[in-house]
Amino acid sequence: MLELTDTRPNLDVQESEYHRLLGYPRRHVVEGRSRELADRARQWYALNGRPWIYARQIDSLELQNGRLRINGAEFVSQPLHDRLAVAGTHGVVVVAVSAGAECEAEARRHWQAGEPDEYFFQEMYGSAVAEHLITVAGGRICAWAEPQGMTVLPHYSPGYSGWDIADQVKLWELIRLERTRPFPGELEVMVSGMLHPKKSMLALFGLTRQVEKTRGLRNLVPCEGCSLPGCQYRRAPYKHSPPQIEDVRRLQGGRTEIPAGFLNPSALDHRAKYSTNSRALQKWSQERLHLERLADGAVEARFHYEGTTCSNLGRPLEFYYHVKLASPAEQYRIIETGCVPVPGDTGYQSMCEYLSNAKALMENIAAEKPLLDRPLNEVLAWDRPARPSGCYCDRGKRLHKWGLVLEVIHYALAQQEKELADGQPVAILK
Repeated sequence: MLELTDTRPNLDVQESEYHRLLGYPRRHVVEGRSRELADRARQWYALNGRPWIYARQIDSLELQNGRLRINGAEFVSQPLHDRLAVAGTHGVVVVAVSAGAECEAEARRHWQAGEPDEYFFQEMYGSAVAEHLITVAGGRICAWAEPQGMTVLPHYSPGYSGWDIADQVKLWELIRLERTRPFPGELEVMVSGMLHPKKSMLALFGLTRQVEKTRGLRNLVPCEGCSLPGCQYRRAPYKHSPPQIEDVRRLQGGRTEIPAGFLNPSALDHRAKYSTNSRALQKWSQERLHLERLADGAVEARFHYEGTTCSNLGRPLEFYYHVKLASPAEQYRIIETGCVPVPGDTGYQSMCEYLSNAKALMENIAAEKPLLDRPLNEVLAWDRPARPSGCYCDRGKRLHKWGLVLEVIHYALAQQEKELADGQPVAILK
């Protein structure tokens, strides 16, 4: 059974999350006095803040008619009931986090001293810390659950759509019940559901062993089911976004063949059997792939991947894949590969493995160079894991993405050769 406390959690609060709470547009560059105030609040908290996390697993869960009974405590929330039921949830992890009372006291001091700007930045940084702690807790739970064959659902909290904020009282009682470890900090829940210190959060993470049922996990993001207009905390549009690249099952209808009967100067298999059908390959080659032919006949390819983290609210992430291929005469031998986050994107920092060991994860991503020095055609026979998840937390998921990228490149080049053989204009390389 999982029970954890942490009084020294990772405090690498993402700039993008801090700026979002401050009300700045995405990718806005904070400068001048605003930059000074933002940095000052962060630095003060690094020296004086006392954050903490508490989490405990509970396997006693019953779902019926929009109600949840967890270890004897009953909650009414149709949206939460439905998302847990759809995922085949068998248990939950209840979590309490807090940025501590010190942050709140410092913000109050600024207000009383007639320093509203300093007060505002300190308040918002405290909020960013509380949200970050929930993310860290989710990453820790995910890292614990995955080796046991379980998946962790994104967290849900009282006050979210369809769950009365007043249930904070019952959730707090549930969290405190049957614990074996003391709480690492002080927390009080008012009758109204308000928390003190206010830069705190209570949350519930669902656990399921039915991993296949969570493939559409990003549809469980609370923001997508909440229509509150103008919310500064919104992480995703109200209506569901178009499927990300990892949602490939609807495009997979068996093995897809490309017709034969055209010139093949590079030993690419023009009757290729891909793991993804030609409709998906065509779409990605046109929208996500950039190819450039060099003077010596070599080809440089860059693929723009967009996915989501498997937990922590399904946050979007973006990576660039770089592949350099030798000339067609050398069978498009793979001579360089690389995978890096898209500059300016920080979604990858919410992956559970990043939160657990950022250095090791990024080193593994950089070091993996599948099929290096082999002809591109070998991707067709490459026996790799089928792990269509958006994150990069384990090697199987990363190799799955590399397979998709190399298949898209193979498809694009094979289509180009077909067009050349037919005397058609070539539009693939750009």
